[in-house]
Amino acid sequence: MDASESVFRNPISELISDEIFYLLKDRNLINEKNLRDYQIKKKFKALRNTSISSTEAIEVIRQDYPYLQFDSIRKIIYLGNKE
Repeated sequence: MDASESVFRNPISELISDEIFYLLKDRNLINEKNLRDYQIKKKFKALRNTSISSTEAIEVIRQDYPYLQFDSIRKIIYLGNKE
């Protein structure tokens, strides 16, 4: 593991191994936006499973992604990727 791996850990370790993730990342084969959207959806689902309202869950997520507006997060969660 090099210095970049220790700073940025594998956020999709439940899907792929750390070794594969870092190999893909080093070769610029990881789409950062899609990875961020996946993490947002995953966190939203986890928050909703704790009986938090949708609005409150989105506000909690906004603390991690302050550059995203409420509606942007809502679109990520409910509309998904249209690519």
